Amino acid sequence: MKIKICGLTSVQDAENVNRYMPDLTGIVLFYPKSKRNMETGDAKKILAALDPKIRSVAVMVRPTYEQAQQAQDAGFAYLQIHGEIEDEILAKIRVPILKAYNISDLDRWDRYKDCPKIAGYVLDAAEPGSGKPYDLSVLQKIPRDGKLFLLAGGLNAENVADAIRAVKPDGVDVSSGVEYLSGENGKDPARIAAFMSAART
Repeated sequence: MKIKICGLTSVQDAENVNRYMPDLTGIVLFYPKSKRNMETGDAKKILAALDPKIRSVAVMVRPTYEQAQQAQDAGFAYLQIHGEIEDEILAKIRVPILKAYNISDLDRWDRYKDCPKIAGYVLDAAEPGSGKPYDLSVLQKIPRDGKLFLLAGGLNAENVADAIRAVKPDGVDVSSGVEYLSGENGKDPARIAAFMSAART
């Protein structure tokens, strides 16, 4: 079971994640609406602190080509893209793409499933990043095609095992579920440990 810890916002987050070695980590770029949004310069500092064995993911919403280029140049291993991707941008991106879908836009599945640059999918709630769970039964009908299938949205140490049994994804993606309960930005090492243990049980 692959694990992605998303929404890193500091070098301390990278150091906390390094202690437990998930498969992937995500950093939000070019999306000021998110409290986890990072400037490219700060993202590079986080990447520099991250163990190189952990694959890094730039999380973006409908990026321009210039934004996608900045993320590639920063050294991210993947681009995770929410929303539509213009054909011209898709043709120019050099690194593998994780196409993110909200449960409200699954009708666009066929638009990207045959694109060779799409390395996998992230299935998220109607409000990505909200930490709110949703009805997972809608995902059980999605055909699997051998590409990475990551389940996201409202996961935490208490519900991730049940979610894995229900959906049978290749991996799980968590952000809010491993943050400090006090509400401060940052990833709580104890909650990371609990989540990873529950996901891999």
